[in-house]
Amino acid sequence: MGQFRQISTFVEVVNRGSLSAAARAEGIAPAVIGRRLDALEQRLGVKLLQRTTRKLALTDEGAAFLEDCQRILSELESAEAAVAERSARATGHLMISAPAGFGRLHVAPLVPSFLAEHRDVSVTLNLSDRMVDLIGEGVDVAIRIAQMSDSNLVSVKLADNHRVVVGTPAYLKRHGIPKSLDDLSKHNCMTISSEGSQRGWTFRDGDKNVTLKIAGNMSCNDGAVLHDWVLAGKGLAWRSMWEVGSDIEAGRLKPVLNEYSAPGNDIYAVFAQRRHLPLRIRAFVDFLRHTYAQPGYWRKG
Repeated sequence: MGQFRQISTFVEVVNRGSLSAAARAEGIAPAVIGRRLDALEQRLGVKLLQRTTRKLALTDEGAAFLEDCQRILSELESAEAAVAERSARATGHLMISAPAGFGRLHVAPLVPSFLAEHRDVSVTLNLSDRMVDLIGEGVDVAIRIAQMSDSNLVSVKLADNHRVVVGTPAYLKRHGIPKSLDDLSKHNCMTISSEGSQRGWTFRDGDKNVTLKIAGNMSCNDGAVLHDWVLAGKGLAWRSMWEVGSDIEAGRLKPVLNEYSAPGNDIYAVFAQRRHLPLRIRAFVDFLRHTYAQPGYWRKG
């Protein structure tokens, strides 16, 4: 405490321009301020201030030390403000963006429960598969399923995302269970398409990831349609566990080639870089992360 008081006194003296002004602000004698400065300089072994009866002047060491002290005091003030804010209630309007398919299944159903816990918050949920501009569009938090690259945005991982190749038991009984990646050429592999091109499927083969071009007679740019097709037994599909976990649990779909599963694009909450997030954003992100971490969540219907 004594060391902190010495540092805060040093900054106060410089900011106010004199020992007497700093003493008046604190309601103590100037001699007490002087003793604190003397003790600080003695402890550091350097001269921080050149003091005369008329003015103060920082030494080179004092100027460098002042910058560090101001930063430390500012960070302490910010930390105290953040702790105080956490004890307050979440309030205000929350603008959320999420991918359409994921948002329908794993964000929209959770919003009522979140609002029941935070009655002073209101929510707008925007479901879209395009990459939204958080700052330009006024989005408080976006849910993204991707490999996050360095940017001026902050990301918080909400959950792992595993992808699996699935088919119905009836389809696999008719066409056989693929045992290797080469066996996929014998199956009708339905894919997501984008602007006329089909996306490949990524697997872990040995110590590296490989992306295979998959052949099939059905593709679609809508994951929900692809999900319906695979449930109808039309072929195999490469889908995320957040979409097919409940189908696997219920026996409607069966995963294959699990030994070749590659790390997926995980699920993140993304928000603009801010020193202090509003409590409503922190509360919502924590709510999602806690819910997704519940045992068996991704396999529940």
